[in-house]
Amino acid sequence: MTSETPQARAAGPGAQVILGVSGGIAAYKAVELLRRLSESGHDVTVVPTESALRFVGEPTWAALSHKPALSDVWTGVERVPHVRLGQQADLVVVAPATADLLAKAAHGMADDLLTNTLLTARCPVLFAPAMHTEMWTHPATVANVAVLRSRGVVVLEPAHGRLTGADTGQGRLPEPAEIAQLAELLLRRPDALPPDLTGRRVLITAGGTREPLDPVRFLGNRSSGRQGFALATVAAARGAQVTLVAANVELPTPAGSELIPVGSAEELRAATHAAAKDADVVVMAAAVADFRPAVPAEAKIKKTGAAPAAIELVGNPDVLVELVQARSAGRLAAPVIVGFAAETGDQAGDVLAHGRAKLARKGCDLLVVNAVSEGRVFGRPDNAAVILSALGAEVDVPLGPKTVLAAALWDAITALLPE
Repeated sequence: MTSETPQARAAGPGAQVILGVSGGIAAYKAVELLRRLSESGHDVTVVPTESALRFVGEPTWAALSHKPALSDVWTGVERVPHVRLGQQADLVVVAPATADLLAKAAHGMADDLLTNTLLTARCPVLFAPAMHTEMWTHPATVANVAVLRSRGVVVLEPAHGRLTGADTGQGRLPEPAEIAQLAELLLRRPDALPPDLTGRRVLITAGGTREPLDPVRFLGNRSSGRQGFALATVAAARGAQVTLVAANVELPTPAGSELIPVGSAEELRAATHAAAKDADVVVMAAAVADFRPAVPAEAKIKKTGAAPAAIELVGNPDVLVELVQARSAGRLAAPVIVGFAAETGDQAGDVLAHGRAKLARKGCDLLVVNAVSEGRVFGRPDNAAVILSALGAEVDVPLGPKTVLAAALWDAITALLPE
């Protein structure tokens, strides 16, 4: 049950995926996860526990996976499912993973088909826990999770929010879309989620700022925040304590992340400087407006038939440069500061030429350069980039899911972090 075994290999569409479902109320959300994995072209076998079948019946799993959902070791015994399923799997995902299931997995118990499958799996294993806060923070669960992670198993942090009944806290199942993203990442790169950010404090900015023209209109940009949120999702899965400063993003908060919503460049600047004081890594993935109206109108600007008045713009502070300068002055301790550059080529140079010049000008440690002409990158699920290092290295990340770029960037960042 580890991603470090020789059998772990990259797998694309058509991968053999085991979806384990244990007995929690969040089992109904696993139906959406099954749909996402199946629509990505994977061959998904659902292995629910008997308790899970009390929440979602076998016909639902069978109809959506197009195969029986088995829970005991006796059905189809001639095919030895308790061994074959784990041996043949490219990935095992357990969602929800209850405290009971985590305890059984940590102690090697095998009293049903799912726990037998976990013992025979030699592929990446991803647990998405869901339980009440008190159960998640209980010393027994904490110890069991530590044991699983020490074996190379990926155990996600539960999300914060409404739990069963009137309770609120950490313990919600991460969103199915988020679990599916990480599952796809592990299928492409089985080594993409090591616990190498455990104990690190990470600050990420995401989204696009909006500068008000009047109470109705604003100057903005096309950034959706998807890349910044992918960075947060992967960082949290690798053990980081993540603070996410998000400008005008309409996406679910990644599990394990603290969200600070902002609107304008000045708001982002203030939130970023405050949060950066305790950060080990700062990643400026947000698209921060270079300019803002000098004097926003107090009332809506009306159409009068005459030519509109010119709007005077003033420059916004360069937050990335300010952070680098603060570190040089000893006011900021973060050993790694990362910038993003959305570039288009022109007569002065191509995208990489502009990126290298910006890296030298900004003074950050890494710069992620995106080519954004012809509508690429913004709002799309995929991204391609070149990661430039101040030390001279360049990493070309081909087009793929934004979590793949996120994993490559965290690889580059961890290589720069002191032990």
